[in-house]
Amino acid sequence: MKKLKDTPYYYRAIHEINYSFGDFYLFDTFVVGEIHDNVHVSWKEHGKMIAEELSNLYDNNGKDIIYISNRVNDYSLVPTDWKIFFKLSYNLKAYGIISHTKTGYFNAMLERMFVNTKSRWFNSLEDSIIWVDKISNTEVLKSKKKRVSL
Repeated sequence: MKKLKDTPYYYRAIHEINYSFGDFYLFDTFVVGEIHDNVHVSWKEHGKMIAEELSNLYDNNGKDIIYISNRVNDYSLVPTDWKIFFKLSYNLKAYGIISHTKTGYFNAMLERMFVNTKSRWFNSLEDSIIWVDKISNTEVLKSKKKRVSL
């Protein structure tokens, strides 16, 4: 399983946010998040901060953004915290989860029960970005956009 930094997609990101608990790579219409090993993700400690910062950077509540969770590390999260995210009027156009294990697949299925948007499970980063291209019409795979800082 590859981290985004180890792929050509990394150079197409327009911004990178690094927290003590994970790294987030921003593109025009989607975000790839990679949570660090052994973190227990909760709305209060992590999710709220991420949602607020991304809402400010994208200048919306996320309604046009696709979030891809690239699960390259072992970590846990509170799946019911997605209910808080949506209750506070945050939104996502779609949600993708990349995982290579059976446990990761079953966790993704559980999590999907609390996500109020289109969601899908993948076993590769490339497959998830092809999906992003299809639902957002951005052609990330063909893009030659240079990396800039916000």
